[in-house]
Amino acid sequence: MTTTAEPTAPSGRTQLKFVLVLGGLTAFGPLSIDMYLPALPRMANDLRAADSTVQLTLTAFIVGLALGQLVLGPLSDALGRRRPLLAGLALYIVGSVLCAVSPDAGLLVAARLVQSLGAAAGIVIARATVRDLYSGTAMTKFFSTLMLVSGLAPILAPLIGGQLLTWTSWRGVFVVLTAFGALLLVVVVFFLPEPSSQRSPARLGPVMRTYGRLVRDRSFAGYALASGLLFAAMFAYISGSSFALQGVYGLSPQAYSVVFGVNGVGIVLTGQLNGRLVGRVPERALLLSGLLLGVLGGAAVLVSVVTHAPLAVLLVSMFLLVSSIGLVTPNASSLALASHARSAGAASALLGVLQFVVGAVATPLVGLGGPGTAVPMAVTMAGFAVLALTAFLALTREVTP
Repeated sequence: MTTTAEPTAPSGRTQLKFVLVLGGLTAFGPLSIDMYLPALPRMANDLRAADSTVQLTLTAFIVGLALGQLVLGPLSDALGRRRPLLAGLALYIVGSVLCAVSPDAGLLVAARLVQSLGAAAGIVIARATVRDLYSGTAMTKFFSTLMLVSGLAPILAPLIGGQLLTWTSWRGVFVVLTAFGALLLVVVVFFLPEPSSQRSPARLGPVMRTYGRLVRDRSFAGYALASGLLFAAMFAYISGSSFALQGVYGLSPQAYSVVFGVNGVGIVLTGQLNGRLVGRVPERALLLSGLLLGVLGGAAVLVSVVTHAPLAVLLVSMFLLVSSIGLVTPNASSLALASHARSAGAASALLGVLQFVVGAVATPLVGLGGPGTAVPMAVTMAGFAVLALTAFLALTREVTP
């Protein structure tokens, strides 16, 4: 059996730099999704489009993130991390500008697709870079630390978006996202060196064989599906909560943004708890705990909606499900990538694809019952949380020494 040398993890100020830069890149997705959520009802009115049509801007973004990662992950394995990342950031800026000036919903959907293809570079390459720099429990701890930075995105994004709507239109949100993309482009140019990584060819044949090997890896598939299916429950919450909490429960855009931000605090708290427990508690046990928390939260959301429980009960239930992401993501990512140093970009891409493709499937399901009910959202959240736990238990096995 051949072995590969494990990376020497950076420390001190160098590690802090990587946390901030990679955290910013990881936050691309949450910022680009969450910042404009409070504006969805207003966008539907402004563009004279149905709610379901406006929700396609979210679906298009998720699909673009998946497709972009499939291409950019293996490309970064072959060319290094910097060049595909810089190209992706430039594409993100172009897409954000197009979103800000789109005259109708159809063009906005197309612009969101362009924007998402660029955002995919930040997400997939940030995750692959962590695998370049770390291994073992150090990798899990770093993923948990990233939750502190990237977890601030779902806290701050809807708050910023809600406040922006008090003095500008939804187009101003995309202007802010354009500025964020430009800032990250400058930061990467000057502060993110090319990490040492094992290069793999980018030819179609070897890339497809790599993807095939990863899919056939039972443990990788189990960890990736567990993370991806729970993310689908999260996307159901992301795409449906704006209409449910504002349309059904009567929250204002500003109040909704506060609720959304509080749930983001849960991700940060569980992520930091995970970082403290890693090394003392096996990553697999922490992952299982997160999945069980997600099932509990999803079931509670469904019961709350069906029984017309007070709003406070529903909000606590949502908090439990969203918080479970902070336990599931770092452990599932670390366990899935642990044995794939040479193909970290491709493995990172498949992790992201499963998250966002399944999320794209979940997103339109929340609107099936029309604007006057939250039941489809609740059923989707609970169902995907159960599927995530089932995939983990069915496909992964605990390794005993």
